[in-house]
Amino acid sequence: MSDNLPPRSNDNWEREALERIALAAIREQRAARRWRIFFRFVFLGVIALIAWGIFDFTGDRVAKAGKHTALIDLQGEISANSDASADNIDAALQSAFEDENTAGVILRINSPGGSPVQAGIINGEIRRLRAKYPKTPLYVVVDDMCASGGYYVAAAADRIYVDRASIVGSIGVLMDGFGFTGLMDKLGVQRRMHTSGANKGAFDPFSPESPAMNAHAQDMLDQIHTQFIDAVKLGRGKRLKDNPDLFSGLFWTGEKSVELGLADGFGDANYVAREVIKQPDIVDYSQKESISERVVRRFGASVGDAAVRALTLGGKLQLR
Repeated sequence: MSDNLPPRSNDNWEREALERIALAAIREQRAARRWRIFFRFVFLGVIALIAWGIFDFTGDRVAKAGKHTALIDLQGEISANSDASADNIDAALQSAFEDENTAGVILRINSPGGSPVQAGIINGEIRRLRAKYPKTPLYVVVDDMCASGGYYVAAAADRIYVDRASIVGSIGVLMDGFGFTGLMDKLGVQRRMHTSGANKGAFDPFSPESPAMNAHAQDMLDQIHTQFIDAVKLGRGKRLKDNPDLFSGLFWTGEKSVELGLADGFGDANYVAREVIKQPDIVDYSQKESISERVVRRFGASVGDAAVRALTLGGKLQLR
């Protein structure tokens, strides 16, 4: 008779337990799938941000602009490894001048100077573009400072506008470094250097100075100073006042620079765009580095600069 008895209740309990386990597993799988989808969206968002940093999307914005004033920023030290390199500034200048909708170009400078080579390249490119596009004027607007190499660049402009409190000038060249021979004598340290050329070890900070090499260095500085002066005279012409201190390396306020003929008037970028160029709409053509370019450049520059400074202890020519 026992074979004809109905199933025991514990069979239903086992089935319900299995169903609950199965449902829990399904819920877990759904939750895991949601988290996977979420992290995939986060990953795609990060990739999109990186892509935005790598690719320059300013070209379309510039191309679609109507008649406008082009703005280019030159900020900080002028050197091959900075945002104010000749490559970056010249590329921005070329884009601005080549745009048929550019009514005028403003180069806004805030720089203490830097490499005479980089500054000279930018100066030459400005003069070339002004000759190629004679109907497109270029004006320099000075923020806090336009000194030395910064002024070397500015001298090529049609006109220079300053704030009354800006710092302008410092038309000179320097070459700096350190000497440790006295300290080495006191410490009993001997310098051992072998060269294959009579002047190969010149300006070594651990060796005594040589009158002949000092004269050679001064000759180089004088040549570069003369090049700087010629560029300023070519750009400013008769606007320069006859002042014996003009090319001595001194610097002045913006107000005084107008009196000396180093600058032409007062005004910021908005004023020049609105009142001088007569196109208040400003489009920024400044070269924007991508994230990857910035990381690579700064890493390479820091490593290279550290190596060079370790060898020369900062002895380099500068327009500062």
